[in-house]
Amino acid sequence: MKRLTVFCGSSAGTDPIVYLQATLLGQTLAKNNIELVYGGAKVGLMGAVADGALSAGGKAIGVLPHFLRSKEIAHEHLTELILVDSMHERKTKMHELCDGVIALPGGFGTFEELFEMLTWAQLGLHQKPIGLLNCNGFYDPLVAMIQSMVDKGFLKQVNQDMLLVSNTIDDLLYKMKHYVAPTVGKWIKEENV
Repeated sequence: MKRLTVFCGSSAGTDPIVYLQATLLGQTLAKNNIELVYGGAKVGLMGAVADGALSAGGKAIGVLPHFLRSKEIAHEHLTELILVDSMHERKTKMHELCDGVIALPGGFGTFEELFEMLTWAQLGLHQKPIGLLNCNGFYDPLVAMIQSMVDKGFLKQVNQDMLLVSNTIDDLLYKMKHYVAPTVGKWIKEENV
């Protein structure tokens, strides 16, 4: 893995441990010679992960829509800032640039980005590893919800297994480096329900 995209909140949240984990993730990527691709902002967890990578001598590539740059949230010290016209173009560019995805805590935007990458993987559009860094149990309810989707016949176990979950950065990176994408299609047959 040469580049990882990190999806995360533009807010810092209320848990200082989560903010520290975002910074540490950026530093860890840099120390492992993995370039960071992220949303390009200087605020919240986004700023923390970029600052972490840059402080450890790593590269941070931001992808930011023009309309957000005009709100003066662009990080001024990135290795590269790529400006795009829309949120959809931003997500597509971040996907094109990376070898895998990690989601830190965040809000609607983070969830939307994460689930689009999972959906694309489920449909066979890519075979990149997708990880959840479950900082301080933030994603426990989501992991339980995904298990419920499997239990109730809306998701195959093999597709649930596409989402790599860990509470620690090193373990998550290990899982991502050793990930093998499923070869089974998305659709659930009636007899399997």
